[in-house]
Amino acid sequence: MTTRRFSATVEMPHTAEQAFTYLVDPRLRPEWQSSLLSTDVPEDEEPHLGQAWTELTMVGVRPSLVVVEFAPFRSWAERGTWRGVEATLRLRFTSTGRGCRVVAEGEVTGSGVYAMAAGSSGLLAGRAIAADLRTATHRITQRQEPPADA
Repeated sequence: MTTRRFSATVEMPHTAEQAFTYLVDPRLRPEWQSSLLSTDVPEDEEPHLGQAWTELTMVGVRPSLVVVEFAPFRSWAERGTWRGVEATLRLRFTSTGRGCRVVAEGEVTGSGVYAMAAGSSGLLAGRAIAADLRTATHRITQRQEPPADA
């Protein structure tokens, strides 16, 4: 069995409420998470503890995910599984004078033939989630801007 831990911290010019609301909604994840093509979650389902969905990644993997922690505007966590791989991701939100800080922490564990995949995924996860959170910062800003023809 192989376990890799990862972490990333990103400062956002948005309130913790704005960042939390955007980041924890699985329907919005393909907008900012570079590895995702789509999520399978009902369009009208609001994020909540116990929410479950599946994703389709760029490499064709279809993990199942569930929200295991949900403390609005403070913290949120998910656990995902796919075959012999399990991953967790926890986001913590802290207000700052200029917006908020988002700390992402998690781990990827793989067993058997999936140990190597988990190890390499975990090795890259910190940088990838940091880049994705920076993309999310831009997407939140775009959502707040009025349309050009307004």
